[in-house]
Amino acid sequence: MTDTSTATAASVPLAPRALPLLGHALPLLRDPLAFIMSLSGYREMVRVRLGPSTAVMVCDPALTRQVFLNDRVYDKGGPIYDRIREVIGDGLSTCSYTLHRRQRRLCQPSFHPTRLPGYGAVFARAAELKAGSWRDGDILDVTQEMMTLTTRATMETMFSGALPEETMRRALADTATIVSAFFRRMMTPALLRQLPTRQKRRYDQARHRLSDTIAEIIAERRADPTDRADLLSTLVGAVDEESDDGQKQLSDAELADEALTFFLGGMETTAITLAWALHLLATNPDVQRCLQAETDSVLAGSKLDAAHLPSLGLASRVVTETLRLYPPAWMMTRTLRQDAELGGVRLKSGSTLVLSAYLLHRRSDLFTDPDRFDPDRWLGVQPDRASYIPFGAGPRKCIGDQFALTEAILALTAIVSRWELTPAGEQPFKPKVETSLSSRGLTLRLSERRTGIADSTELHAASPRSAPAQPSTPRAGASACPVQHQE
Repeated sequence: MTDTSTATAASVPLAPRALPLLGHALPLLRDPLAFIMSLSGYREMVRVRLGPSTAVMVCDPALTRQVFLNDRVYDKGGPIYDRIREVIGDGLSTCSYTLHRRQRRLCQPSFHPTRLPGYGAVFARAAELKAGSWRDGDILDVTQEMMTLTTRATMETMFSGALPEETMRRALADTATIVSAFFRRMMTPALLRQLPTRQKRRYDQARHRLSDTIAEIIAERRADPTDRADLLSTLVGAVDEESDDGQKQLSDAELADEALTFFLGGMETTAITLAWALHLLATNPDVQRCLQAETDSVLAGSKLDAAHLPSLGLASRVVTETLRLYPPAWMMTRTLRQDAELGGVRLKSGSTLVLSAYLLHRRSDLFTDPDRFDPDRWLGVQPDRASYIPFGAGPRKCIGDQFALTEAILALTAIVSRWELTPAGEQPFKPKVETSLSSRGLTLRLSERRTGIADSTELHAASPRSAPAQPSTPRAGASACPVQHQE
């Protein structure tokens, strides 16, 4: 047994299949999710090698939370954030501990709860516009459609209006190029990343164009600082009264970094979450019918808006369960700012830690039948803050978590109220691992709903866990979903 009073990182077991020079780079590139899950037997920590470098992967929820809560010691850093900084600079999600507190104070007003109803109206309008553009029998490129939806919604909440169509098309294409390159660049040694390959040229061009687009919008706003009641106006006008260095507002460079951070975060991760939610509903038609019943009952012919959120209990649980199975930030890294002790192991300053929401969310000792899509596991249950971490935790928890949840729930409701979704192909669809668990390439078939109200009486009667068939209007938070199904 290891003497934890003298244990060092070298005493942490090394994951199997490490190769000379390459370490675990090959299995991580070939099937990163399978490799991550192969480490689930390590209940506390395990070492992983990437080329000559070694990182310690934290597998225990309590230790993971300890890392999240102490950002003074466990700072944002490591290969993931190094690559993200190439695109968004030192925005709120990537900046170091020394910059974070001030930036958080300046950005917080943009995400105050009182602003969510206004954002919700934008989200609902964008979702209904998108859902109304489809036709019966269409086969959707789901991720592309959701990216278009969230881009429009993000642009309106950030900049009081959508981009011109050509600019938005280019922004979507550039974002897809950037995101698809992240994971491979993260796993590629530094010298190889500098080779002037065609892929690198496309990546560099995409991130420069996207940065220029945001810079142009900011320059226009600086020239005309009229308060437009949007997110950018809040950022421009934010004042940090606690600043002790005289910098009470965001500089132009900081404003550009924050705008890029919220643009990419608000667009890409929410779009992927929506795509996975639609995939899970398409492959679990009983849940889809129950969700349709909920939307019919809650909306009852009214126009969708944020006021409906408290009554959309099943839609909320579907999003919560989707984030458990497919957390966009499936892997995160931290860098130690100083020597520290974690779980009885001494770690040196500069060490890299790896944290994985995907690993924790699919551990069988933390979640019953963890690979099963079961929205009702959240019925009357609040997610555990240590084992359920789609948005991280602690001081660096995603500032836009409620923003993203509001958008996802309203968009999901708008879509299922009008359409029935079924898989377009025979083969199971698997995630493409990039910085997020990408749904790129997912297709679904649309069928126009034939009845105004989905009849779920038989579904309720068949499910021992479902609520009684009456009353037909589900209570907020009440079960409307049988769970006799598989992902």
